[in-house]
Amino acid sequence: MSGLSPLEKEGCRNLLGLLDNDEIMALCDTVTNRLVQPKDRQDAIHAILVYSQSVEELLKRKKVRREVIFKYLATQGVIIPPATEKHSIIQHAKVYWKKQSQLKLKETAEPVTKTEDIQLFQQAKEDKKAEKVDFRCLGEEFCHWFFELLNSQNPFLGPPQDEWGPQHFWHDVKLRFFYNTSEQNVIDYHGAEIVSLRLLSLVKEEFLFLSPNLDSRGLKCASSPHGLVMVGVAGTVHRGNSCLGIFEQIFGLIRCPFVENTWKIKFINLRIVGESSLAPGASMKPAVTFEQSDLEAFYNVITLCGNSEVRLNVMQALDSGTGDQVLCSGNETLLNKREPSLPNTVKH
Repeated sequence: MSGLSPLEKEGCRNLLGLLDNDEIMALCDTVTNRLVQPKDRQDAIHAILVYSQSVEELLKRKKVRREVIFKYLATQGVIIPPATEKHSIIQHAKVYWKKQSQLKLKETAEPVTKTEDIQLFQQAKEDKKAEKVDFRCLGEEFCHWFFELLNSQNPFLGPPQDEWGPQHFWHDVKLRFFYNTSEQNVIDYHGAEIVSLRLLSLVKEEFLFLSPNLDSRGLKCASSPHGLVMVGVAGTVHRGNSCLGIFEQIFGLIRCPFVENTWKIKFINLRIVGESSLAPGASMKPAVTFEQSDLEAFYNVITLCGNSEVRLNVMQALDSGTGDQVLCSGNETLLNKREPSLPNTVKH
């Protein structure tokens, strides 16, 4: 069953009309996994719309080029900078279709009775409330975007789907990278340029592929009242056909005030555990060991404690799992943090 709204279907049908026949047929094969044999171009477009789970999933396809989405928006009067990246253009398209849907709803609602007006108003309030607190949806969309973009830089997977670089990070971003393979080590990286290059080297030079587990156990999100969103995700690490181990990663995201619906990365904690540290025959379905309360407490502690020494203690507690930590003298705020290893298959 399609996950596209009626207006999204209509918009995507017009957008797909900008592709040639070969591109449409190839996209249909990709979306349907070659299980549908369309009779003609219109039949292929219908199958693409029906079998796409969401508008974002469809627009992120490599065959739906950035230039095509840009051209479609231009025909609709949505003017954006020509250098805008594909993921931002997709957000502009989603916002445009949402506004069109709201306008249509408003036009439809005008002749209805007062009771129905109240019901629509209440529904709109509920939708807005849900939109404010649906950070899991944000976390899931972010993980899809981040790992697809990073993994696409692996030279074994063909040309990258989009440009990777420091533009996705805040200038003072921090990366704490812990790995337990043939040896154990913790390295800190500071600044957008060096952090983006270090992450890029994992896939471009070490040929790794990070596969996130985005079910209820593999993805957890929390938000602060001041705009920071924390996303915890676990997954497996691969090279070619070999599974090398598992990873757990925590992102801190802050909305960019200059670009609508765009978030940038403020900090990353990345932990990779090699296969040698896993129990023989263990199930490879990683789960985030942090509870949502841990993420919220981690943020709250950093917010309440102003000096850098205290913030360092928080980071050490997050990374080493040394037990209860006194993080604020006076209030004696505690963060009861478990060992941040991956699932129970990891040997301690």
